Amino acid sequence: MSFSKAAEIVGKSKNIVVLTGAGISTESGIKDFRSRTGLYQMAPEYILSIGYFFDHPKEFYQFALENLYHPEAKPNMGHAILAKWERDGKVSQVITQNIDGLHQKAGSREVIEFHGTMATASCLNCGAKYSLDEMLRRFQEMDDFYVCDRCETRKVRDRYIKPDVVLFGDAGEWFTPEGFSTILGLVGGADCILVLGTSLKVVPFSSFPQHRGPKVPLIIINRDETQYEHAHNTVVIKDSIGKTLSEIDKLL
Repeated sequence: MSFSKAAEIVGKSKNIVVLTGAGISTESGIKDFRSRTGLYQMAPEYILSIGYFFDHPKEFYQFALENLYHPEAKPNMGHAILAKWERDGKVSQVITQNIDGLHQKAGSREVIEFHGTMATASCLNCGAKYSLDEMLRRFQEMDDFYVCDRCETRKVRDRYIKPDVVLFGDAGEWFTPEGFSTILGLVGGADCILVLGTSLKVVPFSSFPQHRGPKVPLIIINRDETQYEHAHNTVVIKDSIGKTLSEIDKLL
């Protein structure tokens, strides 16, 4: 294992940008979409698309509340150590594909939720915010629970309440020239890029490590192979994230 090499890099770093995917949340009991046993066997590219949301809002919410909403999930050791490293002045930014809010629950403050969050939903017309707890209650009590009752437009479809996640065919707040510019600036200014629990297959998130500085080390902790496996100045560890970060932290 390359624990000692990774610890040496982390020990010298004061501006680590962390890129996280589903693999860090599976250790909190949340299913990974892209693993062989994950939700991708259920064709969620179709169910979790903006088109399906508009055409079948009830079925969409049924799936999302059953599969994407995990209010009972708790941060694990991996989340906790990243929050500690932020407090210690090592981690400057977490950029996550996850929508579960576990980084914030663990105490991380500088978090970009690239694919949005399941904690809230918004009216597509007036922007009114609803908590997911409130949407769950509406789902149980109302027939047209997904239609905003705080605003009025002629077309009911215009005031659908959508979870604040980026769906397939959708664009989130970070999917803008300004959003990309901010993220690429953060990656380009880092003194280490730490990739946790993502195979880096989803565009554009997968491209972010390419924007590190020429001499900036890349540490990848992920069970599956990534396209950066043999990139220059890269340390790869194929083991549990919580266990690996704990070992690195002990060596610091």
